[in-house]
Amino acid sequence: MSGLDWPALMRAGMAGLKLLPRDFWQLTPAELRLMLGEAAAPQPLSRHRLAALMRDFPDAPSPANKETKDD
Repeated sequence: MSGLDWPALMRAGMAGLKLLPRDFWQLTPAELRLMLGEAAAPQPLSRHRLAALMRDFPDAPSPANKETKDD
């Protein structure tokens, strides 16, 4: 089951924002939240969050980029 209240979102988008149904359904939930002016809209990535993501998901060198050593 979805965590989104679709009837309320449809009312807000089509009745409140006067969006056509086709325009409403082309939006992502984040875009709709932004148009509705919700404070819970996604925030920019902070340096702290970026550092945490880089620590948790480090880039692995591709096989083509690995240096070969002659023994």
